[in-house]
Amino acid sequence: MGCDTPPAPEAAPAPTWAGAAPSVRPTPSGAGAQADCPEGGVRLSEGDGDAAMGLRVADIQLVNCGTQPYVLEGYPEIRLLDKKRAPVEVAVVHGSEEITSAPTGVEGAPQRVELRPGQAATLAMVWRNLVTDSTVPAAEGWVLDVTPQPGAPRLQLELRHSVDLGNTGKLGISPWKAAAR
Repeated sequence: MGCDTPPAPEAAPAPTWAGAAPSVRPTPSGAGAQADCPEGGVRLSEGDGDAAMGLRVADIQLVNCGTQPYVLEGYPEIRLLDKKRAPVEVAVVHGSEEITSAPTGVEGAPQRVELRPGQAATLAMVWRNLVTDSTVPAAEGWVLDVTPQPGAPRLQLELRHSVDLGNTGKLGISPWKAAAR
């Protein structure tokens, strides 16, 4: 008997996401985000949020991780999903007018944004965490389901911080904007 080296362990299987359709690929957020580029050539990440007196503002970033320019114009299609990936009942509105009169960064007219590989665009979201009827369950979204532009593959982003709507039922979004460089 000598000092034999044990065999190397087998490679771990590739990650899988239960419940995701082939055209919907969850985009993890945070430090452990995957390095490859999803179908469609763009990736989502969650920015920092701000919460004050029940008013919430959050930023989502879309990065062109592909090899071709990527054009955005207007507003994305957004759905919120709960922890079990079931749809959350919410009205997605353009701008913040139906949520607050305070400036939030969600305001602004849609513009054409062309992203070269490596460039990013941002989307701001605003909502109120407010419960006005104790008989209506509070809604909470943990997954953002986004179609960046008509005809583009959907992306899912698992959020670090929930979209805690209370029972207001409204989420305001900005149009796509070029990220500050």
